[in-house]
Amino acid sequence: MDVKRRHFLLFLFTLFLGTAFHHGWAASAPVIACFGNSLTAGYGVSPGHSYPDELQKLLDARGYHYRVANLGVSGNTSKDGTDRLKDVLALRPQIVILEFGGNDGLRGLPLNATKQNLEAMIAALQKAGVKVVLAGITLPPNYGPDYIQQFNNIYTSLAKKYRTPLIPFLLQSVYGVPGSMQEDGIHPTAQGCRQVALNVFQALRPLLNK
Repeated sequence: MDVKRRHFLLFLFTLFLGTAFHHGWAASAPVIACFGNSLTAGYGVSPGHSYPDELQKLLDARGYHYRVANLGVSGNTSKDGTDRLKDVLALRPQIVILEFGGNDGLRGLPLNATKQNLEAMIAALQKAGVKVVLAGITLPPNYGPDYIQQFNNIYTSLAKKYRTPLIPFLLQSVYGVPGSMQEDGIHPTAQGCRQVALNVFQALRPLLNK
């Protein structure tokens, strides 16, 4: 066998080992589950640009070895979240970013029911040994200050009761920023998703290990 052919085969073997190692690492890495509705699913952005995708890139770039799982489903309410909780637990995640309630508020669903559903999910996740980061959201001004205040209080009160890290407003530095929101005024663009991922990362960082 000539020298060039040996070098080429060695290169292919090294590439194969590197790919196998990467996939093996990814499969065994602790899971961060992003669990929510369309804001998590990446509604309206190209594949690979949802906030969980951008969060994975941030973690990889900073040397944190975690696998981010996107468990967002567009249109889900907090009740849908409770129905899907078993799918999250099946992944045995180390951390869950819990993002529900926006659709409840926009549809005018009873606030007590939203709070109960979120509380049930937090309690079940913590009972399973999962660390929870609660992602808060708010409502457009036309819903009225009293209703909005009661809605916002759901997140602050639950975070305090269950001692979970809280992202007070998931779309902080996204909402109202040119180029960061889609035309519907509800969902972030790819640019906005990058900022959402940064917001989530800041809340996550104290829980991470390298």
